[in-house]
Amino acid sequence: MFINILLPYKEKFSINKASSVSLTVANNLEFSKYKKQIRIFGHNVEDPMYKNNFIGIHNSWNFLKSKNENLSYKMCEFINKENQKFQIIEIHNRPYLVNSIYLNLKNKKRLSLFLHNDPIEMKGSKTIEDRRNLLSKLERIYCVSEFIKKRFLIGITDHLNKVVVLHNGVVRRQKTMPKKQKQIIYVGRIVKEKGVDLFVDAIKEIYEDFKDWNFKIIGSPKLGINKLDNFSLKIKKDFESLGERAKMIGFINSKKLNKIMSDASVIVIPSVWNEPFGLVAAEAMSNGIAVISSSSGGLPEIVQDNGILINNINSKKIAKQLKKIILDTSFLKELQKKSWKNFSFDSKTISSKLDDHRQELFLKD
Repeated sequence: MFINILLPYKEKFSINKASSVSLTVANNLEFSKYKKQIRIFGHNVEDPMYKNNFIGIHNSWNFLKSKNENLSYKMCEFINKENQKFQIIEIHNRPYLVNSIYLNLKNKKRLSLFLHNDPIEMKGSKTIEDRRNLLSKLERIYCVSEFIKKRFLIGITDHLNKVVVLHNGVVRRQKTMPKKQKQIIYVGRIVKEKGVDLFVDAIKEIYEDFKDWNFKIIGSPKLGINKLDNFSLKIKKDFESLGERAKMIGFINSKKLNKIMSDASVIVIPSVWNEPFGLVAAEAMSNGIAVISSSSGGLPEIVQDNGILINNINSKKIAKQLKKIILDTSFLKELQKKSWKNFSFDSKTISSKLDDHRQELFLKD
């Protein structure tokens, strides 16, 4: 028996280019008791994480199928050739693939879907009828937050027990809270909906007042690709024009990011769209960083009362809170300690919860 995980085509299950979905899968795999039975199907990459578990698929062109459809078809083809009596299939963030996978697999299968984004905005789960169809074919639907679960259940009254919350997990590498430098960071894609322009405008307001502090933007418009578009070029120009203490760094791998996070004192998460989960917030808390965040989507669920949540976020509100915690060092240290102490998204715990669900499916008649 195998647990077969299907990644979206755009995901790069790579040491240097992994984004949030790939990192979540890798983190769960690291601690899973089913590690030897797990296979991850994804777009072929040169430097995959967990080489023994990853099956890279070269996606040949097919005008009848999308890249994701072609990927899922080849996974089904691979599984069918083995003629195993029983398989668990875990589909990440592509609800529209469920029907074809359900039909293409020959033998007994248990299908699950992981939702990392708002289902109301995704092909295959937008309508109530779409979501009812998913519930008729899936054993589990894992939602990364209560926010996503509530969105999925709009208009749904049956099979509620199939829909569960399973937060994304983060691996805490430090055994003790790291020492902090006077550094304020933004981490995320350089796009309008992430509110990075609000961060830049807030730093403009405080830059000259706090000359012993440094400021960093870490990210790029597209995950894993350090190519700037017009918006991100403007962000870089505006930000770095403040002076040498303001630097914009491109996309970096998780190891380098963890080093920056271990040093940082404060992170600003100024999202203006409904964040499905807020992995950056969880990563920040695992490093004992004081969090200033918008209250959009699933972020309040992650930050709770361990950081500063801002309703109707704007640059002036961000600047006000930054000034407050920079000037009040005891308050800053209190927020850092709360982040560190109350971090509750450890990958080991999350992986164990997922394995419990998998075990139920293995034992199900």
